[in-house]
Amino acid sequence: EVRLVESGGGLVQPGGSLRLSCAASGFAFSNSGMSWVRQAPGKGLGWVSSISSRGVLKYYLESVKGRFAISRDNAKNTLYMQMNSLKTEDTAVYYCTTRFQAAPAPIANMESHNWGQGTQVTVSS
Repeated sequence: EVRLVESGGGLVQPGGSLRLSCAASGFAFSNSGMSWVRQAPGKGLGWVSSISSRGVLKYYLESVKGRFAISRDNAKNTLYMQMNSLKTEDTAVYYCTTRFQAAPAPIANMESHNWGQGTQVTVSS
């Protein structure tokens, strides 16, 4: 059974930092490109970042470039997202997924690929 379990979300002030983790099991993690996708209140799913299977290629949404950093540890089957200089508009539920993309593209739903349960990130003063 494929499992993706996110952690690390929370409440942080603008300008603060958080590090999200996603523990993967039940599939060949080291062979799979991975992504972070978020859903802000009242909005649809929005792609944030993707990383290739070996971590060589990384792609980011323009609005998070220079603030967010995606990484992975294939020995630990874990995906990460370091989020710095957080803004109120980063408030969302963040999901890790086996869906991989190199640029923004609409994500209609979670019916394809594997998804975690999400972790809430709230940026507020």
